[in-house]
Amino acid sequence: MTITTKVMDIVKDKMIIVQHSKTENICLVGPVKLPVKQGDFSAVFQWYNWIKMDTSLSKEEIIDGLASANLAFSQQSSVLVYGDFPHTDDALIRMHSICHTGDIFGSQRCDCGYQLHESMKMIVEHGCGAIFYLADHEGRGIGLFSKSLAYLLQEEGLDTVEANHALGFSDDTRSYEEAITVLGALRSKPVTLITNNPKKLAALKAHGLAVEGHVPLWGGLTETNSFYLNTKVEKSGHIREEK
Repeated sequence: MTITTKVMDIVKDKMIIVQHSKTENICLVGPVKLPVKQGDFSAVFQWYNWIKMDTSLSKEEIIDGLASANLAFSQQSSVLVYGDFPHTDDALIRMHSICHTGDIFGSQRCDCGYQLHESMKMIVEHGCGAIFYLADHEGRGIGLFSKSLAYLLQEEGLDTVEANHALGFSDDTRSYEEAITVLGALRSKPVTLITNNPKKLAALKAHGLAVEGHVPLWGGLTETNSFYLNTKVEKSGHIREEK
């Protein structure tokens, strides 16, 4: 099916090509106006989405190849931006790992859904910021299928770290390099990271993130996730503190 010139011009204008490495670029699409409502909370975010691609591909070639790219069979990351993100001096960001069970189903085995929704509120109250919703980060990078197996092991008494190790994974396999590249395309000024994990802050700094510090996001404690949250503190370096 041939893409018309009108369609090509509309979507091409909203695509940004960013160099990610010697062999790969990132194609960032947006902003898309996204009204959000969750209970009493409502706000309008600007939504961006991205894919990695070969450096040889042009915008036109990406668009022409969409129907055969099978993008529905892979995950793509997103960014929700609020306020004048490129120019405001003080902006909050959250690097949020996708959590199918917590974010979508409202699972109480973790605090991910709480952190996602609370960070959206924090950014709106602050007046400027962005939430990076990161694909391929499920279960600290082991994937949804492996996460389901890890959950079975946790039901037998293993904690999150032990279960991942038992399945042959390291504690944390997530990468933030793509997100930092995209952040650099959207904003050049430093940011403040929403996180309870100083190790994540240090790792992001080491990968080139211009960050001034962090603000905590602790809460959503339930009887069913207390063991998980304690493991975060005891084994993953999280600091238990209130925002």
